[in-house]
Amino acid sequence: MADPIIRICDLEKKFQSKNSEVYALKGINLEINQGDIYGIIGRSGAGKSTLVRCINMLERPTGGQVLFEGRDLCRLGDRELREARRSMGMIFQQFNLLMQRTAMENVCFPLELIGTPREEARKRAAELLELVGLADRAKSYPSQLSGGQKQRVAIARALATNPKVLLCDEATSALDPSTTDSILALIKDINRRLGITAVIITHEMSVIEKICSHVAIIAGGRIAECGPVEQVFYHPTTDAARIMVTPEALSPEKLPCERMVRIVFNGTKALEPLIGTMMLDCGKPMSIFYSDMREVDGVTYGQMVLQLPDDAEAIRRIYAFAESRGLILEELNCVR
Repeated sequence: MADPIIRICDLEKKFQSKNSEVYALKGINLEINQGDIYGIIGRSGAGKSTLVRCINMLERPTGGQVLFEGRDLCRLGDRELREARRSMGMIFQQFNLLMQRTAMENVCFPLELIGTPREEARKRAAELLELVGLADRAKSYPSQLSGGQKQRVAIARALATNPKVLLCDEATSALDPSTTDSILALIKDINRRLGITAVIITHEMSVIEKICSHVAIIAGGRIAECGPVEQVFYHPTTDAARIMVTPEALSPEKLPCERMVRIVFNGTKALEPLIGTMMLDCGKPMSIFYSDMREVDGVTYGQMVLQLPDDAEAIRRIYAFAESRGLILEELNCVR
């Protein structure tokens, strides 16, 4: 297997406050392979934006390594680092377009900085605006574009120098749901057509589910859990991951504290009347506190949070039913 395009080893980032040191990141270890769409998700203040800024050295780590194609970016001089950054495009929540420049001129800007001849830069910009579906808006200024169109220009600009990695820091947070879907579809299409690795920073699990192949959940400046998206969703092993995949269901004030379980099913099973059949099989009713269905990488997953009946024989039959159908049934510990 080829080496990861990005390998992060024991990364830390600390800031000096008035009376102490504060760690924004500590002990971060991640491997991102060529061609992945890798999601990094966490709540506000978890450290995810600091992490992506350390990947391209907009923030200098205070410890550890960031290896890009085998080179430790932390050890590069300014000139070598500028060259390495050309292989990393970045898009932001607020687009960061130059308001006095047209869409064409915004896409040309990074090419101007590296001395690309004007006609060559404009040709490249035209190709990229075509790629992102804005060939007819080349002469438009940002003030004349919608939020989704601005982000498409920002994506075209990020691709101008032929990067190998696209870093997306909350790139859809300022957009409405339908526009978000179109931007995520565009990123997935770029990944497929151009083979560009994408790193998606977000606080929304729905973004991860729609396009990511792998995910890392960050909490308190540390990686709580990482792996293929379906694995983390289907069988989370940490509280941080469970809160992300079933946030409403796991709110302590919403759950009783006895006999609570989470049941997860995938594929065609998500379309079967499993809970009704389970109730008939055990002969007892159950309370449903949470349920949803999601599509992860083309596979439909369903999940429910249930309170099992106060009957030992019924519970035994429920667990036997789950095992016979290949379902995951995990106990939830609600702490008051």
